[in-house]
Amino acid sequence: MNMFKKTELIFISFMLFSMFFGAGNLIFPAFLGRSAGVEVWLSLAGFIITAVGLPILGVITVAKAGSFHQLATRVHPLFALIFPLLIYVSIGPGLAIPRAGTIAFEMGLKPFLPQTLMDKPIMLLGYTVVFFAITLWLSLNPSKLVDRFGKLLTPLLLLMIVVIFTKSMITPIGAFSSPSETYNETPFFQGFLDGYLTMDALAALVFGIVVANTIRAKGVQDPKQLSKYMSFAGIGAGILLASIYGILSYLGASSASVGQPENGAQVLTIVMNELFGQTGILMLGLLFTLACLCVCIGLIISCSQYFSATLSFLSYKGWAVVLAIVSMIVANMGLTQILSVSVPILGAIYPVAVVLITLGLINNYIPNHVYLFATLFTGVFSLVETVNYTFLGNSLDSLLGVVPLYDVGVGWVLPAVVGGVVGFVVPVTTRKLSNEGI
Repeated sequence: MNMFKKTELIFISFMLFSMFFGAGNLIFPAFLGRSAGVEVWLSLAGFIITAVGLPILGVITVAKAGSFHQLATRVHPLFALIFPLLIYVSIGPGLAIPRAGTIAFEMGLKPFLPQTLMDKPIMLLGYTVVFFAITLWLSLNPSKLVDRFGKLLTPLLLLMIVVIFTKSMITPIGAFSSPSETYNETPFFQGFLDGYLTMDALAALVFGIVVANTIRAKGVQDPKQLSKYMSFAGIGAGILLASIYGILSYLGASSASVGQPENGAQVLTIVMNELFGQTGILMLGLLFTLACLCVCIGLIISCSQYFSATLSFLSYKGWAVVLAIVSMIVANMGLTQILSVSVPILGAIYPVAVVLITLGLINNYIPNHVYLFATLFTGVFSLVETVNYTFLGNSLDSLLGVVPLYDVGVGWVLPAVVGGVVGFVVPVTTRKLSNEGI
């Protein structure tokens, strides 16, 4: 790898980082720091495993498989059609893109509006028209993504966070407090669960296509080289994410003596107001807007490339226009309505994605039957759990509660393991029956 390629790889890592780094990635670690207090570093270690480790392993898994479609095909050809479609719709126009547009409004413009205009629907409509017009314009030429993200938007994001961190070191806000109950009892595991809930592993499967196409555009066509460079880019983005999460967690923990925030956005508002006064609120609005813009651009590019390849009756640019318009319309439904429909769907498919990533990493050591049964068992359990939560008012909790780890939100782990074991046994049994002439 020559110096030019090393430089390009750094910029591609920057690009991938900014595609991951949305509003949730600002909010979660700040609230973790505030809640964990003196246990912040132990909690952060758990958080990084799932909020950084899983997404980066997702990128590496897609790189090893060649594409998300090829990875999903190992389960079943029908699965390879349905599951990616569910993911692209859910974290694209169904949730992540419109949610980012709405949060950008809530943090970037709403605090500066007169009280009489804050809750007027026309303000959100006007903002999202402008926001998604800019997003679409920056999405129409994915070949320029490295220049716009890696060389401009990401350095600007990182510079702002470094300035905030430096100011907090010069004029500390306060000392860390005692942790809240959950972080006091199991700080590492609580952080682990918080990172799992960011659901960035889904984005990793989606962003793989963008990273691959970007590296191919630099002249790398050999599959092994492509896989290697994608893995390096993923690791680079992971280092950046872990570093920023550390800074945000520290800022949250240091704000313990000020206010009574109910979420991460309020924690950051307190931090910025303490450090910079009213100027800090303006900086925070710009930070959220930039982060949300980067995520929306990355998702529209990813989804447009997928849909134009899968449903080719529209070109890439055609799909980009459609997705931007649909996302703008959904954003104006309001965040509560978006979450009520999409979060249960994400809850059902996320465990399957984690299992798929895990199996992809150990592909050389397992038969294909393992993919089928592990994802099947995981999917059925996750579906039942989602139906229980969404439609049955948790009436099945007493039944599902017998499954280990169900009470902490990862009850699908045992079904996944059982399915994997069945997948190992099935081909052995099949071969044995064949040899006996049955």
